[in-house]
Amino acid sequence: MTEVTRRARRWASAIGMALLAGGCDRMVVLNPKGPIADAQRGLLFDAFSVMMLVIVPVILMAFWFAWRYRASNRSARYEPKWSESTLIDSIVWLIPAAIVIAVAILVWRSTHKLDPYRPIASDVPPLDIQVVGQDWKWLFIYPEQGVASVNQMAIPAGRPISLRITSDTVMNSFYVPALAGQIYAMAGMQTRLQMLANQPGKFVGRNTQYSGGGFSDQFFEVLATTPAEFDAWVAKAKQSPDKLDPPTYAKLVVRSRNVPFTYYSTVEPKLFDSIIAKYTHAHRMPEPAAAAPARR
Repeated sequence: MTEVTRRARRWASAIGMALLAGGCDRMVVLNPKGPIADAQRGLLFDAFSVMMLVIVPVILMAFWFAWRYRASNRSARYEPKWSESTLIDSIVWLIPAAIVIAVAILVWRSTHKLDPYRPIASDVPPLDIQVVGQDWKWLFIYPEQGVASVNQMAIPAGRPISLRITSDTVMNSFYVPALAGQIYAMAGMQTRLQMLANQPGKFVGRNTQYSGGGFSDQFFEVLATTPAEFDAWVAKAKQSPDKLDPPTYAKLVVRSRNVPFTYYSTVEPKLFDSIIAKYTHAHRMPEPAAAAPARR
């Protein structure tokens, strides 16, 4: 029996390690590459630990009660007229109250610490990038550099990135799990997100809000580079024959799937603001009509 148990344990360990190895490339949240994502992983672990304070004792007591009060155990105390216990009442009320207080403090601190609008403290000025969600692709505009790209966002590692995000279609959700949290992109509105890559690398971003038939293909690449490589990427974009003027943008915004990386050497001035404005202007409330003169 002991040998069978040892073999079962070895097989279980082997299967568990295989499952973990197979899922390592997908566990991006647990392998952050930036300070924001790292802080969010810490918050995830803290929340998990707080939940375990309840879950672990409950699971253990469930097994212990089943064993202690099994039908064959005649020595277990049976008290059908038992009505109350100060000890049990204290545990039932004080422990949940302490957990709620702990979670409230954790949420309060984390909400301010991980505010997506809060700039990342750094001696290097942030790089501003404007992000537009479309069907079913992402447009990235670099106002300082005067270039734009589709489905590829290049950023210099070690420099804070400040994103202004909107949508030129239905609601999207911008998410780069290795670098920052999720935030919505909404037509006629602007949201902000801060991120920073600790080291060069390629990371995957996507839309996590269902937005129609091409939703499953709406991925983009985040290319974190050295400062010199970022300058070379900008120079490459400036050599593109494509220019992001109004006619070109009108073609780009049409629904399309699996759009390859595309670069634009110039961008229409204030294009990002005009995308937001076309929705806010359309939803303005009409001015009230002048009151008709009263009939005599």
